[in-house]
Amino acid sequence: MSDDLPGAAPPTATYRLQLQPEFPFRAAEEAVPYLARLGVSHLHLSPVLEAVPGSTHGYDVIDHTRVREELGGEDGLRSLARTARAHGLGLILDAVPNHMAVPVPERLNRPLWEVLRDGPDSRYARWFDIDWQAGQGKVLLPVLGGRLGDELSALSVSVEDGELRYHDHVFPLRPGTERLPLPELLEAQHYRLAWWRLARTDLNYRRFFTVSQLIGVRVEHSEVFEATHGTLLRLLHDGVADGLRVDHPDGLADPAGYLERLRKASGGRWIVVEKILCGDERLPDDWACAGTTGYDALRRIDGLFVDPAGVGQLEAVYRDFAAPEPDRGGAWRATARRAGYRVVTDELAAEIERLGRTADRVCRSRAALADHAPWALRTALRELLVRLPVYRPYPGRQESARLLQDAAERARRAFSVPEESHAVDVVRDLALGRLGRGGDHDDFAARFAQVASALHAKSVEDTAFYRYVPLLSLNEVGGDPGQPGTAPDAFHAFCARLLRDWPDTGTVLSTHDTKRSADVRARLAVLSELPERWADLLAEVSARTDPPPDRHMAYAAWQSALGLGSTPPDRLVPAMLKAVREAGLRTRWTERDERYEQAVEAFLRAGPCGPPRHALARFNRGIDGHARANSLGAALIHLTMPGVPDLYQGTEGEYTALVDPDNRAPARFLPDLLAELDAGGAPRGVDGEKRLLTAAALRLRREQPQVFGGLGAYQPLPAEGPAAGHCVAFCRAGRVTTVVTRLSRRLQEAGGWRDTRLPLPPGTWRAVPTGRELSGAAGLAELLTDCPVALLRLV
Repeated sequence: MSDDLPGAAPPTATYRLQLQPEFPFRAAEEAVPYLARLGVSHLHLSPVLEAVPGSTHGYDVIDHTRVREELGGEDGLRSLARTARAHGLGLILDAVPNHMAVPVPERLNRPLWEVLRDGPDSRYARWFDIDWQAGQGKVLLPVLGGRLGDELSALSVSVEDGELRYHDHVFPLRPGTERLPLPELLEAQHYRLAWWRLARTDLNYRRFFTVSQLIGVRVEHSEVFEATHGTLLRLLHDGVADGLRVDHPDGLADPAGYLERLRKASGGRWIVVEKILCGDERLPDDWACAGTTGYDALRRIDGLFVDPAGVGQLEAVYRDFAAPEPDRGGAWRATARRAGYRVVTDELAAEIERLGRTADRVCRSRAALADHAPWALRTALRELLVRLPVYRPYPGRQESARLLQDAAERARRAFSVPEESHAVDVVRDLALGRLGRGGDHDDFAARFAQVASALHAKSVEDTAFYRYVPLLSLNEVGGDPGQPGTAPDAFHAFCARLLRDWPDTGTVLSTHDTKRSADVRARLAVLSELPERWADLLAEVSARTDPPPDRHMAYAAWQSALGLGSTPPDRLVPAMLKAVREAGLRTRWTERDERYEQAVEAFLRAGPCGPPRHALARFNRGIDGHARANSLGAALIHLTMPGVPDLYQGTEGEYTALVDPDNRAPARFLPDLLAELDAGGAPRGVDGEKRLLTAAALRLRREQPQVFGGLGAYQPLPAEGPAAGHCVAFCRAGRVTTVVTRLSRRLQEAGGWRDTRLPLPPGTWRAVPTGRELSGAAGLAELLTDCPVALLRLV
């Protein structure tokens, strides 16, 4: 692609807007002048293609050919793009290649409708990842409220329309079957209506994680890729948009092949992928993209403000308060393992059965692999999957081979007869593509990886993170509560690697998927510096509240209320009810314990949302300064480290939100406040300070893209003196320096900065936005007197 095309250069910073009917293109267009003044270069839009009516997120796509009418249609999007261009901004669109919605009514998804009507012979049959053989030629549709025999009276046939109806559901009838008696009519269709509970064991289409309302799309086929990406690519080539964020590439059969095709089709535009990297896992170097959406950066940034020693003490406080069993929240590894077993044997049972059938066919087709019992292959599958420490392996990658080998060595222990444990080796080698290519071999390797990613997401993110709760700020997407904290040297090494390998990768602190916003996590991180005071607070508020229905939930609730900073029940209650359902310890989404949930709500209203909230507020006032240091420090690092920062709507100021839907409310902007700050007005509170700091950093990025881009060197700046470990500082390209305070509570206890100094690179430096100048070695007690962070630019 020519360098003069709009999408040739990567963004300097993006701003995520969560579009929905209450915040359509017109509302985004009205915010453009403010966002341009703030300093971002691109607006990052949530999915814009036609989605299920009323969707607040847009990831439930039903039509790839149209821009969503509820948002303003293509005319509205193009108008937003024109206004953005007029203010110097571009657009980044969100691509959703992995799945489409199974909507209600079903006719809204026309390709799926035709598959249901025409079966395997449909022109759209290759679109969807359906195992027709497992369903005896039918697609299982788990939509009935009860068993079929009990729901027959709710089914009706419209002969004129050729439709079968069940409450709000509408299904097509196979041509020529309209006048059959109902039992024969049902039997004659290319789908099977079933009780919703059968999805766990009988579902025969790939879905998004365990969400049966989202059906997997086979984008690996060229005609499916072209049909599902045509509109987005046209918008790119028309100059409406400049780049893409790719949702959930781990769900694809061949992520690397998909990204290469997308790179070519897009003309080499800037593309980042929502790939969650675990531990020291690296992004595959053959992926044709600029990098990830940034959860790997989030984990490292957050870790700078967590005291690992204090986390150990918090674990003791938590166990003393809640007394959880080791594998039900008491110990991280045991909790994650048990959650993995539950998901792989329950929610993903149908997926495991399909993998088992494929492995069995491979073994039966080769004499060298004969006599591996199906039960042994299924056991090997489960034992390997629950021990895989990353979202998915990639055949051909040495790192994946090592991880699967480590998992295999432990998985063999599940077999009492050593000879039968050879099934583990078979499954491992099939997953790595070592036993051959084509047909069932390729199918197994791809599906093993897809199931692995679903398992990791559901067992870790959506179960274990809600069970193991000593410090909730650690339980974020891509995080590892078992390894809390980031040492400054490790952070600098991470930044150096990003700059070398993925200089234009995305970085984030808050997203539409984070379980707590960055400012909530910043406040909770302070608890790692004062575990004794947290224990005292728990004792105080517990003494003022009736006993909770369970102390595990209560511990998480008190933390959530503290992090939120206020306790409106309309926000805390839904978040905590979601937490207990996800945890699945006393109630679940699919097996609700109404009495328990009512008791949870009553406790929340009387406890964290009741009179004890005053004790929480008093505690919060005592840590406000430390939460401020964490919040401003994380924001400044995010905005100046290597990579392209993505700001979630509203996070340029103080932004406190819990898990969705709390964090997906329509965006609010404060252009008058920014104008006041630009005019020299004093910032009021953390919100004003953060807004002023964010605007200053964003404008620097826009003015000097060469400083922050791939050619902008990253130089760690070590402080000298007794409190050197509390300073994180680095210089970009010798022209912009970031200075941040970490673990400010511990710093205060140790006597402050005292004579700790920070040697600056040569030249005269001016603080932004205060204008103060300095050079040489700066005394941190003086430099950070009024604010716990400093942004300096070379004069």
